[in-house]
Amino acid sequence: MATEVSRPRVLVLGGGISGLTAAWALSGGETPDDSLEVCLIEAAPTFGGKIASTVIEGRRVDLGPDGFLARRPEAVALATHLGLSDQLRVPGASGAGIFARGKIRQMPAKLNLGIPTQWRALAKSRVLGPWALFRAGIDVVAPRHDLRGKLGDRAIGPLIENKLGRRVVETLVDPMIGGIHAGRVADMSAAATFPPLLTAAGTSGSLMHALSASLPPSPSDGEPAAPVFNSLEGSVSSLIDRLVEVVRERGVELLTSTEATALHHDGAGWEITTTSDTLRADGIVLAVPTGPAADLVRPLDEEMAGLLETIDYASVGLVTFVLDEGALPEDLYGTGLLIPSIARRADGSAFLTTAVTYLSSKWPHLQTDGTVLVRVSTGRIDDLRFSALDDQALVAQLTGELEELFGCALRPRATTVARWIDGLPQYRVNHQLRVAGIESAADRQPNMVVTGAAYHGVGIPACIGAAAYAADLLRSKLLET
Repeated sequence: MATEVSRPRVLVLGGGISGLTAAWALSGGETPDDSLEVCLIEAAPTFGGKIASTVIEGRRVDLGPDGFLARRPEAVALATHLGLSDQLRVPGASGAGIFARGKIRQMPAKLNLGIPTQWRALAKSRVLGPWALFRAGIDVVAPRHDLRGKLGDRAIGPLIENKLGRRVVETLVDPMIGGIHAGRVADMSAAATFPPLLTAAGTSGSLMHALSASLPPSPSDGEPAAPVFNSLEGSVSSLIDRLVEVVRERGVELLTSTEATALHHDGAGWEITTTSDTLRADGIVLAVPTGPAADLVRPLDEEMAGLLETIDYASVGLVTFVLDEGALPEDLYGTGLLIPSIARRADGSAFLTTAVTYLSSKWPHLQTDGTVLVRVSTGRIDDLRFSALDDQALVAQLTGELEELFGCALRPRATTVARWIDGLPQYRVNHQLRVAGIESAADRQPNMVVTGAAYHGVGIPACIGAAAYAADLLRSKLLET
């Protein structure tokens, strides 16, 4: 009579895109197998984390990210493997506007993540005044050398300010790169968020010219440009729904409303205390934010907990408006509008709005006759004013700002508010050194890996790629022993 061989058991802590991808990879990835027993626990009642959606006036709209980078392959590849390739959608518009010098203007052409790469295009946009434009132009005719010498990492803001001037940073770079993380480029890591900038800044010539060389090549005549972003017709959260379905079909145990409260290794394996039970495992995937991760590992490794706590998070709010068709001006630029922090309202106060996305223009599958969808972003690492307002007051404040920006009276048909408290990790200078320390500490623990948006990129493709890599590493360790 054959004896059943016990399979190594892995517990994945966290049911966002990183945790679910890890469970998918642990269960074989593109080639399913049952070599490991996998269990995933999530503290919330649903999976997906910030990838969530709701139905508003008959359309399913995202409450978190509304798309993902297409030029990184991981999200598109995973969606395709999961049978969602026919759901992939591309934007129906391109470009964007910027509120600069008291009005909405078209973003300059030839930007590389908000950084100008061509002085003539910058001048043509009129987003900068004469002196700021002259200051940026010095980079072309008499580039300023970096006197600090070659370093492994630098803050994006000061690096660009030295080359192109403060106004370029305040008007273009901080709203673009800083907005992605809801942070500030004044202390944001160039090595972790935009490595080509470090390379370009290290050259002796023009920063703009050096960054221009790193832009994707222009399409040939008659060839359509490759899409920068993709979404899914059923919302980005349909990727989560399908992942949950697939890993469950593979036998992965999925538990919601279950939070890990303590970890202990007794020599024979891991013992995980949760809010409802005590679980056993041979391996652990920590796919939770750094705060909860630090609390769990502190009894095991105080240094690792301290490193995890050095990564802080920004809170943001996202408010989606359903407006009557024609409520907004027709001459809007591209997919949305950025509002720099230096911009001021007519009364001299700072805008609460950091960005406006024209959802139904950006994504044609969200278009319906008679209405338009607009999403307003608010909140930064150093601006929590939105958190002091209840939903009704927040909607009223942002409606007033939209009216001022677009010069029209608005009566929203419907709204929905999403608040992501401590939702976006901050990649400060030397972020990669912190991450290397955290991963080295995790490696000292028996069969433990860490993954998530806090380490190797906040975007969906980056999270998928990093989680699959970490899971494959753990899988190899467990199946070798």
